[in-house]
Amino acid sequence: MKWASSSAGKSRSCSQPDVALALPLAGWAEAQLQAIRALAGTPALAGLSGAQLLGERAALNGFSIPGRRSAGGGCRLYDAIDGQVALTLARADDRDLMPALFGDVGIESDSDIVAGFATAQTSAIVTQGRQLGLAIAAIDEVPASPACRVMMTGGARPKRERQPLVIDLSALWAGPLAGHLLGLTGAQVIKVESRNRPDRMRAGDPLLFGRLNQHKANVAIDLRDAEDRAALIALIRRADMVIAAARPRALTQLGIDADALVRAVPGLVWVTITGHGAEGDAAHWIGFGDDCSVAGGLSAALRQASGRIGFGGDACADPITGIHAAHLGLAQWHGGTGAHLLLSMSAVVAEAIGWERARDDAGFTATLQRWAAAEGDAFPVVESRTMGPVAALGQDNEAWLC
Repeated sequence: MKWASSSAGKSRSCSQPDVALALPLAGWAEAQLQAIRALAGTPALAGLSGAQLLGERAALNGFSIPGRRSAGGGCRLYDAIDGQVALTLARADDRDLMPALFGDVGIESDSDIVAGFATAQTSAIVTQGRQLGLAIAAIDEVPASPACRVMMTGGARPKRERQPLVIDLSALWAGPLAGHLLGLTGAQVIKVESRNRPDRMRAGDPLLFGRLNQHKANVAIDLRDAEDRAALIALIRRADMVIAAARPRALTQLGIDADALVRAVPGLVWVTITGHGAEGDAAHWIGFGDDCSVAGGLSAALRQASGRIGFGGDACADPITGIHAAHLGLAQWHGGTGAHLLLSMSAVVAEAIGWERARDDAGFTATLQRWAAAEGDAFPVVESRTMGPVAALGQDNEAWLC
């Protein structure tokens, strides 16, 4: 039997056999894919695995297994007085809010932020950060919402001799992945982007953007324009499913009322992906993949298993929520009744952890221990996928917009 050594030269204890490093929560992701395959009855998903989808961005970008800084670099775990806090600084103006977060106009550098957290209580600083619109989470918090809440149900779906038509209003990772998986089951997927503010991943991570949005039609609109809004609503009224990642209130303010459309369009399934749900204060919280993974308990589980503080994957709340959204949306469509389903990324992570523990608690703990010990090594190798065509911004406006 061989004994493992990492690419960084770290030695493994001779009591530990060379066991393949697994991505945490890959088992849950695989179970969700299996459920999608069963519903779809098509071999199109046969070449995909849960581990592949969880590790795809890391593989494309050559990421290393993270410690306190996320694999993509946008989120970091900081020590507070009574625990750890994850803060994502992914947007251009996030750093401008640091003086307000800590109540100190002198907060500028990374070392200033570290010092600011060191004198803060976790609950107080997380509450302040969320009020400021920052993506922040405490390592020991409990998700504020269920993984999926049925906001309302609609009418019965009319019988149609075609695969579902899916309108993908989402951006970045989770929603586009859901749309991509539905496309692989045979759905016609139309990605809708803003003419003025296209999906940030288009330019920010073109390799992953291509994997998630291949084979989709593309229309570009301006929701501030009355004609464009009317055209989009007309398109949604022809659709079977909508995937959105904006908070429902934000869309409603722009004239797109999910619940009203579900009531009006028989059989329409609307899937909204949020960071933390849509109830109470949590409805206003901002969340990205890494901080939502922390809010869902994955870093706490890693600490419990290994004693180390770190991230349990690469922004895994995004891909596991995307897979789960595709599963739930497809199941609702096959059930024949419209509904508005609202997912919380942090709660999906918590649900996945619970599933892994119920299936094999010792095995899940061992996976986390190996993951923590491999900090700094390359991500586990996942099989690459072939690329299909990726539509240009607004390429299909004429074909799909009235």
